[in-house]
Amino acid sequence: MEQLYDPAPDEAVYQSVRVTLESARSKAAAAVNDAMVSAYWEIGRHIAEAQGDRAEYGKHLMAYLSERLTAEFGKGFTERNLQAMRQFYMAFPIPHTLCAELSWSHYRLIIRIEDPEKRNFYVRSAVEERWTVRQLDRQIHSFYYERLLATRTKGKDKVRQEIQQLEPPTKADGILKDPYVLDFLDLNGTSDYLETDLEQALMDKLQQFLLELGSDRAQVNRCRRCKSNRKDSLP
Repeated sequence: MEQLYDPAPDEAVYQSVRVTLESARSKAAAAVNDAMVSAYWEIGRHIAEAQGDRAEYGKHLMAYLSERLTAEFGKGFTERNLQAMRQFYMAFPIPHTLCAELSWSHYRLIIRIEDPEKRNFYVRSAVEERWTVRQLDRQIHSFYYERLLATRTKGKDKVRQEIQQLEPPTKADGILKDPYVLDFLDLNGTSDYLETDLEQALMDKLQQFLLELGSDRAQVNRCRRCKSNRKDSLP
């Protein structure tokens, strides 16, 4: 008598393999993000320390570095981007205050905030609430900080939750769709890669980045302490 095919064992194996791949992908993406943010912080430190108070020399240095780095490493090193890296270091001069959960795109938005207290508030909130870059951008431009300050205790939760309806996260909000990752992974300026292409490039480049950063990366070991004391610091 012919036995009936039971798909359950195959499905179980598939799900196990799928979980393994998803886990590896997440870890690789987190590692690339950590390497990218750490490297940009280090670049900002080198520029800030070399420039000091010499504004004119700073302009010359930015132009020089941009030309040399672009020729060797690609379009991610425009003068504007280098200035953002310097600003990043100036806003967060202590490396352990950086949060591994935030991407370079998150920090590009946060460093534009001049008030240190407000800036740190958005860092803590973005981590705790797991805001995407688009959600963070909306919160900043809708004066979330100020609205929370002006809201009574009972209404604060409603203010916090509204972003999920106004700007719900999508799959495209992940790090693999971050335009800065394309530059960091040196994908030859192409912007129409499929997600599978990005995943493969991410895997291919990960070991190289970590080896190149070496001990410098260890010096910028970013912790998650920004999560703590959030309740005491919120308006």
